[in-house]
Amino acid sequence: MICCYVESVGLAAPGLSGWLAAQPVLRGVEALPLESLRSASESPYAPTLLPANERRRATATIQQAFRAGEDALARTARDPATLATVFATADADLQVLHRICTALAKSPRLVSPTDFHNSVHNAAGGYFGIAIRSMMPATTLAAFNDSFAAALLEAATLVVAEKCAVLLIAYDVIAPEPLLTARTLTASGSCAMLLSSARTNATLAELTLRLADGEPTACANATLESLRRGCPALRALPLLATIALGSAAETRLALGPGRALVVRCA
Repeated sequence: MICCYVESVGLAAPGLSGWLAAQPVLRGVEALPLESLRSASESPYAPTLLPANERRRATATIQQAFRAGEDALARTARDPATLATVFATADADLQVLHRICTALAKSPRLVSPTDFHNSVHNAAGGYFGIAIRSMMPATTLAAFNDSFAAALLEAATLVVAEKCAVLLIAYDVIAPEPLLTARTLTASGSCAMLLSSARTNATLAELTLRLADGEPTACANATLESLRRGCPALRALPLLATIALGSAAETRLALGPGRALVVRCA
């Protein structure tokens, strides 16, 4: 088993604009009508941590990662430059991939240098490293729909092995057609968790992780469950709901066929 502590959380999803605003919904105190998700559209986001040049080049997918990351950093006194980072995205930037494939199907084949620059899987992690001026370890990984669970395991292991604070950011954005037909995400979203190796005055929860057989935990709220199933990054919602409630409970996050990362929250 691996143990770590949550010091801060960030969240950005349709109807859940930030951790503070999302907590009443996650606790079941306020409703989140499914109709509001169908009509939800996010405005462009200008990451406040990015220099102007990088901010102009940041895609919607990179912006999505910053939405949750900056939300988590807003409630910590830690210097962002001291944080190791783990990024998770199931598909990276499918909007950039669409534009590149479209350009290659035309004549002449003129690929945007900015799109080429942003096409790598760890683009968001690179932008974030620039933004916080970090020289700490940075990892970007993918495990398809189980990417959040894989990243949480990676981040917690890094916390324990290196005795450092780690910022975990998971993010995914809906693809344009025709990619959307093949990869049918129904929501864009991102979440962030700042993990540490020891309890502090800022600790929100203690997490104990272990692997087991079993199916993932679903959200009791139907609208939240729709978000959970519609976006890989939002597979974190049942765990975030437990943290918001401040309750002691176990959450199972899918991590491979028939396997789960069991997270005990105290």
